[in-house]
Amino acid sequence: MGWTMPRAIVVVLDSMGVGAAADAAAYGNAGADTFGHIAEACALGRADTAQRSGPLAIPHLASLGLVNAAEAARNAPLPVARPKRRTGRFGHAAERSRGKDTPSGHWEMMGLPVEFEWGYFPDTEPCFPTALTEALIARGGISGILGNRHASGTQIIRELGEEHLRTLRPIVYTSADSVLQIAAHEERFGLERLYALCALARELVDAYQIGRVIARPFLGDSAATFTRTGNRRDLATPPHGPTLLDVAKAAGREVICVGKVADIFARRGVTRTVKAHGNAAVMDRLLEVMREAPGGSLLFANCVDFDTNFGHRRDVSGYARALEEFDRCVPRLREAMRPDDVAVITADHGCDPTFPGSDHTREYVPVLAFGATVSPESIGRRSSFADIGQSLAGHLGMPRLAHGTSFL
Repeated sequence: MGWTMPRAIVVVLDSMGVGAAADAAAYGNAGADTFGHIAEACALGRADTAQRSGPLAIPHLASLGLVNAAEAARNAPLPVARPKRRTGRFGHAAERSRGKDTPSGHWEMMGLPVEFEWGYFPDTEPCFPTALTEALIARGGISGILGNRHASGTQIIRELGEEHLRTLRPIVYTSADSVLQIAAHEERFGLERLYALCALARELVDAYQIGRVIARPFLGDSAATFTRTGNRRDLATPPHGPTLLDVAKAAGREVICVGKVADIFARRGVTRTVKAHGNAAVMDRLLEVMREAPGGSLLFANCVDFDTNFGHRRDVSGYARALEEFDRCVPRLREAMRPDDVAVITADHGCDPTFPGSDHTREYVPVLAFGATVSPESIGRRSSFADIGQSLAGHLGMPRLAHGTSFL
């Protein structure tokens, strides 16, 4: 296909919202601001630890316009230093899709808003319909389940992990998202057995319009040592229409997904999946594939640690440290780009670590586009994440998508 065709690179900082969306109150998220509240905590010394201290230091992201985009989204200044010269096209986008979950955010940014209602399990105990749990137990060959309620994944493993080891009953739980999650010991219960049980659950929850089933394997022998492993697997319902991934693959382009992205799209439109666990590994693998990915490729990576390890766990200092670590990757990303490449750094929703609870938050997301051919300027407030997909479709020479307006 040749090396001279332009390529597109998308990096999702999972959950890195930049301020409560106009409709945040309808989701119970009025006042949420993931990036802004982290920046303010750092400036006040409330995020100081042995690993980091002082104001949030993100010079490379700031040069791309992140701080400017966040200030426009929240309509208030932020205590973050920024260079005088900007090097990227920057703005913030509102989500058109309903909900504040991972599939909706990713599908919309690739040109497919989710304008129907997902199914959700009620915040009761038990939370799952009896018919669902009975079918999972009978067909899954298990003696029963633990959990059956809304919970933080790390917390419920600490609470029920030891009972799971005694009974080998899997821990089944949900959250405010359209999701069913199953946690089990990777060795004692068995990883493949967990995957098979999740595949069965995926089949069973289709009737309830549930977006994802997630396998959550862990290791350890006590509440003090339980740790989730990198063998998570997301089983998403397939997108309800074509995305930029489908369009690119149909045109014979390479669509390379790093981290959990392929799972989010139920592997539809994907030509190659690159596994990686943790933000650093995701960026290392992305840079590796960028060295040899042919012209015309779409490369798509998700840095999930922001959401899983820090947003949901309400760890402000950890989130700040992860942002500063990612910032140091930006020059490497720039160096790996070819002259006609365009990269976009964005997010799929918020997960404000200062907000009550442990769920996602309905927020605007940053849109930072850069490359040798991209002039630095503000693109303002975008009415849909789909503007990202439409912009990259044009950059790649693909047909127009059904949704979105290009900012390139």
